[in-house]
Amino acid sequence: MKTTTTTLPPPETLRTPAPRLPHWLRRLHREQSALTWAGWLHAALLLLALALLPFDERTVTGLNVWIKPIKFSVAGLVYVWSLAYLLTDLPAAAGRSARRVGRVVALALTVEISCVYLQAARGTTSHFNMNSVFDMMVFNVMGLFILANTLAIVWALGLVFRHRPLGSAAWVWGIRLGLLVFLVGSAVGGSMSARLAHTVGAADGGAGLPFLGWSTRHGDLRAAHFLGLHALQALPLLGWLLTRAFPRLRPAAQTALVLLGTLLYCAAVSWLYWHALQGLPLWAGR
Repeated sequence: MKTTTTTLPPPETLRTPAPRLPHWLRRLHREQSALTWAGWLHAALLLLALALLPFDERTVTGLNVWIKPIKFSVAGLVYVWSLAYLLTDLPAAAGRSARRVGRVVALALTVEISCVYLQAARGTTSHFNMNSVFDMMVFNVMGLFILANTLAIVWALGLVFRHRPLGSAAWVWGIRLGLLVFLVGSAVGGSMSARLAHTVGAADGGAGLPFLGWSTRHGDLRAAHFLGLHALQALPLLGWLLTRAFPRLRPAAQTALVLLGTLLYCAAVSWLYWHALQGLPLWAGR
């Protein structure tokens, strides 16, 4: 009587394969590693702030002390990964310069978010804080690295005009104009630094919109700052949507539509800035 033997596959073939990162994220790690790791740092700090939030009752300018770190973590994560994605569309000739831009921005955002978390842990504000020599030093360090970030975006803007990114005309002009309007949003941030406040007509703090904290009693420059900075995502998205919706549209027409969208976007930023300077809230509360 014959006996049959069963040959088992090697043990390594029985293991469940480790989940792989999405293709776009692997691409970011490969081509913009500094920005990608800066994004992971923001994600980790976000989880930390969310974990601390229910156990810390301290408030700063009327909000829980960890709300601002949460906002900055989300905004920083979206910013560095969006910028990394856009820079990977530059041709190989611009690759080295694009990676240098990424390193500068990654360093600047890492320093900024570290200062925000440091001051939150101390129970005080990070921006416009002149209460002590140490607070002034923290704010000045942040300002220095925010300036470095702005200069890096100027560098990136030069790159995307000198080296045409890959993609349709609408996508390319969305990237170019998104970076340009981002600098407008940065200028609004500079005006807040010059005033050492973001509220117009009163001291910072008081009644504000849920989570965002934008004043519901007085003007608040943060709305214009927010919209201007997020042109970095909004205008390339507009270009992408135009390409998907009208694939046969001529490049000149695509460019014209993105330019029109940019003008409308800039008008909205300008109106928000003017509105805040009049001391008027974006949304009036009782």
